[in-house]
Amino acid sequence: MNRYAELYGSWRWQVPARYNIAQACCGRWATDRSRFALYWEDESGEAAKYTFWDIQREANRLSNALAALGVKRGDRVALILPQRPEMAIAYMAIFQMGAIALPLSHLFGPDALEYRMAFAGASVVFVEPTTIANFWAVKDKLPDLKQVIGVGGAMETGVHSYESLIQKSKSEFEPVDTSANDPALIIYTSGTTGQPKGALQAHRLLPGNLPGFIYSHDFFPQPGDMFWSPADWAWAGGLFDALLPSWNFGIPILGYRGRFDAEKAYYLLEKYGVRNSFLFPTALKLMMKAVPEPKKKYNLNLRSIMSAGESVGVTVIEWAREQLGVTINEMFGQTEINYVVGNCQAAWPVKPGSIGRPYPGHRVAVIDEKGNEAPRGELGEIAVQRKDDPVFFLEYWKNPEATREKFVGDWGCTGDQGRMDEDGYIWYQGRSDDVIKASGYRIGPAEIESCLVKHPAVANAAVIGKPDEARGQIVKAFIVLQPGRDASQKLIDEIQDHVRGRLAPYEYPREIEFIDALPMTTTGKVQRKELRKREEAKLAAST
Repeated sequence: MNRYAELYGSWRWQVPARYNIAQACCGRWATDRSRFALYWEDESGEAAKYTFWDIQREANRLSNALAALGVKRGDRVALILPQRPEMAIAYMAIFQMGAIALPLSHLFGPDALEYRMAFAGASVVFVEPTTIANFWAVKDKLPDLKQVIGVGGAMETGVHSYESLIQKSKSEFEPVDTSANDPALIIYTSGTTGQPKGALQAHRLLPGNLPGFIYSHDFFPQPGDMFWSPADWAWAGGLFDALLPSWNFGIPILGYRGRFDAEKAYYLLEKYGVRNSFLFPTALKLMMKAVPEPKKKYNLNLRSIMSAGESVGVTVIEWAREQLGVTINEMFGQTEINYVVGNCQAAWPVKPGSIGRPYPGHRVAVIDEKGNEAPRGELGEIAVQRKDDPVFFLEYWKNPEATREKFVGDWGCTGDQGRMDEDGYIWYQGRSDDVIKASGYRIGPAEIESCLVKHPAVANAAVIGKPDEARGQIVKAFIVLQPGRDASQKLIDEIQDHVRGRLAPYEYPREIEFIDALPMTTTGKVQRKELRKREEAKLAAST
């Protein structure tokens, strides 16, 4: 089946001029008191469930409480919370007030919190017992901060109790009238290149994400659908690829407060009858290695899986088809321009290893440095046409220069390298600064990493270009071994032969280093730049 041309050609954007995410995701469903919105569990075993009516009433109470604390339209409200009900409720409360949410990972340390909160000028912050210490270390360095709200337990003096605020507030609230172009939130980029930048997003970002979400989950929603993702609700992947689009369609989502664990993931999928999931490549690799044959141990009911953030690789896709009964729909996007390329195995063929085709509504190309479309098959930068596309961010917060640099004409530049084949499929090759230039070849790390993970001794791998006097760069692999496997020269030779026999001769890693864990961003991406820094430091020390 190949309906791509039909679906792409027939798509028309229908974004209302007046639009608010809270109304789209909760308000319109809240009249049905039986419609479930959220099932929640944490690693201690505590559990809860909420209807949309429950979410809306608590969001109304919170909006009234925030207004009483002085929060006005356009004010920035920071959320340093993991996946928990109060996080989702706070989004609805903030959006319907016309304020601006500032989601921050619960894993951020003091310096990361200070930089983002101070730059955005947050006036209110939500914390919980696991995040208050890092925030408290920098609270006196935040001149714009006026109020601190604590969720879920005893807090420091001067912190408002979320529970007390809710109990004292009225359950009716009149939402403000917002334009689709009004700002809704600031999400900071992961900082893979330079300092993180605050992408100011409009309410229209949600409808801009919907075609990708619908097709990456094989025509979402279908009867009985139920969503779960371990992706943090504080970043674009968890918020706009999971929580908000599920609620946009009135479909319940599972929230889990706890660290990711492969076997716990299987447990949650089975217990809650999850049908749809966004699982980032690192999570899928961990699940594949931990339980290679999950059907023998778990009764799973999965209908669709989307994956993004890094290249999934052929190995994982083939395993998921065989062992989970699902063809993974890989997706590509970024904080500023999310959900623009991907697959839909129910409507067009999936080419394993490709990130797919431009989703309906988005014009995507591979361009050269001058902004011209590159010939098919040639390496270039993946770019998105911004004209009439609601998925685009408004600007980088207080950074007009970076905003200008994001574009070449009307092309929004992603900073990611890829190739487009004759059928319009895009093959991701890594960040622009991840591309390895060795002996005249331009080499992307993704294909090599996928090949490395096929080796039974390899749990995870990252590939970089290491400076080399003769070749410019050589391919170097950092490898995390499977439990019980020991590093040795024999194993290095075996892994190198494994890659030589499967990829081009110039792609095999001339150097391999075994490592306990790969450096990762809070969003689950491998930080290859940190590995490059290590190599540069070693080189500097030896000269």
